[in-house]
Amino acid sequence: MTSPATLHTELAIEGMTCASCVKRVEKALAAVPGVGAAHVNLATERAQVQHGRDADAQALVAAVTRLGYAARPVTAGDDTAAMQEQARTDEARELRRAFLIALVLTLPVFVLEMGGHAVPALHHWVAATLGTRNSWLLQFVLTTLVLAWPGRVFFIKGLAALGRLAPEMNSLVALGAGAAWAYSSVTTFMPQWLPDNARHVYFEAAAVIVTLILLGRMLEARAKGRTGAAIKRLVGLQPRTARVIRGEQPQDVPIEQVRRGELVLVRPGEEIPIDGDIIEGNSYIDESMLTGEPMPVEKGAGMRATGGTLNTSGSFTMRVTHTGADTMLARIIRMVQAAQGARLPIQALVDQVTAWFVPAVMATALLTFLAWLAWGPAPALTHALVNAVAVLIIACPCAMGLATPTSIMVGTGRGADMGVLFRQGDALQSLRDVDIVAFDKTGTLTLGKPVLTDLHATPGFDAVQVLSWLAAVQQRSEHPIARAIVQAAGERRVPTLRASEFHAVTGAGVRATVEGRSIIAGAARLMRQENVDASMFADLAAQWGEAGKTPVYVAIDGAAAALLAVSDPLKPSAVEAIAALHAMGIQTAMITGDNASTARAVARQLDIDEVRAEVLPDGKVQAIDALRTGGKRLAFVGDGINDAPALAAADIGIAIGTGTDVAIEAASVVLMADDLRGVPDAIGLSRATLANIRQNLFWAFAYNAALIPVAAGALYPAFGLQLSPMFAAGAMALSSVFVLGNALRLRGYGAAARGRAQHATEPRA
Repeated sequence: MTSPATLHTELAIEGMTCASCVKRVEKALAAVPGVGAAHVNLATERAQVQHGRDADAQALVAAVTRLGYAARPVTAGDDTAAMQEQARTDEARELRRAFLIALVLTLPVFVLEMGGHAVPALHHWVAATLGTRNSWLLQFVLTTLVLAWPGRVFFIKGLAALGRLAPEMNSLVALGAGAAWAYSSVTTFMPQWLPDNARHVYFEAAAVIVTLILLGRMLEARAKGRTGAAIKRLVGLQPRTARVIRGEQPQDVPIEQVRRGELVLVRPGEEIPIDGDIIEGNSYIDESMLTGEPMPVEKGAGMRATGGTLNTSGSFTMRVTHTGADTMLARIIRMVQAAQGARLPIQALVDQVTAWFVPAVMATALLTFLAWLAWGPAPALTHALVNAVAVLIIACPCAMGLATPTSIMVGTGRGADMGVLFRQGDALQSLRDVDIVAFDKTGTLTLGKPVLTDLHATPGFDAVQVLSWLAAVQQRSEHPIARAIVQAAGERRVPTLRASEFHAVTGAGVRATVEGRSIIAGAARLMRQENVDASMFADLAAQWGEAGKTPVYVAIDGAAAALLAVSDPLKPSAVEAIAALHAMGIQTAMITGDNASTARAVARQLDIDEVRAEVLPDGKVQAIDALRTGGKRLAFVGDGINDAPALAAADIGIAIGTGTDVAIEAASVVLMADDLRGVPDAIGLSRATLANIRQNLFWAFAYNAALIPVAAGALYPAFGLQLSPMFAAGAMALSSVFVLGNALRLRGYGAAARGRAQHATEPRA
């Protein structure tokens, strides 16, 4: 936990290419005096730094710049995201240009050398017309152009890193391609330095290595652009202007100049420019960008409208409630960016490996060279060079650095598309291991809009009079049951009275004075606390409870006066959500302050496994602890202010986005739609993302573990096989493209099942 004095600075960093770059930047930032922690993400090209006041942004930028990378601080509302997007576009364009130049220059080299080996007639034709030496000279010129022009970036960055004793991917490429070029140049211009049987040229290897790696980087840059598509879409949803009513006529005003409290006119077919409350008019609003649900939602006066959503039909006027970084869309973008830049616990394994990986590869290449030179067949020097270069090239750790962050980026982006926001990145991993999901009842499993269904008064009390007194008391309460009673009183047009000395009893009910009478209303335990004999209602309360209704006891002047029944309909999505969780092998539970019989009735309707009823708000945390005995991991789903402690105490807190801001801030995951099917969606997406990460890591690690020995010549003694540096370069480039392509598969997660029909019958993997 950070202290109040801890500052957080975010940097955008350009020029990183592999996992070793990440470790080097993190190490440099951590070495700045005052820095407590630094985390760098290769996929998002961002660094998150925690530091004290004795370290500032300029010092952090300087530390990164000294390593040869470009860096700039990121502040809320600046254009860094747009600049990074433009930089990625420019990078992809430049890489395409560099690849095409390298390809044009490399093809003749490849045909002259490798074509002669594959087609003897071509070899004889080249020897007869061009001559072997002239062929080597032409290859030298073309390969030199490849290395000095499109391939110069590897040497500029790689050799500079070597000079700092901090080798990275570019260093491996520079050493590998440079060694092949240097050996071939010696063979061409100073053949007398080499034995007759060692006079071979490998210009085609050097040229093809650079060309294939440029191809891999070009494809990688394109794929990286697609991994950030979710953020790009969200940013694109932000309208640029709003029609603000200033004076007598509406006028178009840049969105940055709109102020809270101003009135904005929204016409049919327009995007809602900013967050606000509708004060006049009504319409159907497409909120799919928030919730992932395609059906427009009816909105009228007193309801909230969110910036970036689409007004599909009517016209309305709204009063602005949030602007700038406080709008829902801006908060969503920040949440997605934070999640995409998160470091999951699984990343620790990658960090441990990459810390020593590049130096280990260079040592392996050196040992390979010496071993072949000492024990290899003639020409030993040639074999030693070929195998050492192959080791250097094939082991570039690009795939390792991209394996985890790209999956996180695509997974969290897909979650945003589906209305599932991961406020904390580690929730993406933690959700995978959830054993039990506990739900709050009112407003979470139910609609949160209870209605009064029954009222039974004892002899001596008039039902209408009791309802009138009770409504006066409940007008002072914000509880959903209180609103149901007040609404029923209004519908039945009972006299409107005023209450005094109002007091809410936490988790039990209310008491007040109306027309000189003491009114107490609430749960049975409140009657017991007040020594009110309500035993005559026991059978009726049990009957209503079995039917899923909540009994409300009323005492007047210390005597039991009436029993009311309030029913809160279940959400249509609740049954499917619970069934989907069971299909995924996850237990379900309900934690509620409602009475036990009502809670059990609701649980039976939904097929919920465990019930904790009559739990006071401060007892929800204890109920969570009891449910996760035996090491179970628990997710809690809630929406109200009183759910915030439970959301924070659970292993994973999942808040309904239509709930209170307090609940949302306490949660790790937010469901933007008031739809519980988002809970299995979130867990299924977590499982799919972690499976994708494991696939990527397996490929990255298995690839290196398997092919480094092959490149070193492990197959030569038994099979006489050696891995050409060209094939090593192709395999290295392919590994990064494979990892990115595999991560991009998450963009299609849940697309076929979004109709929800499959949720109840099969687990989401």
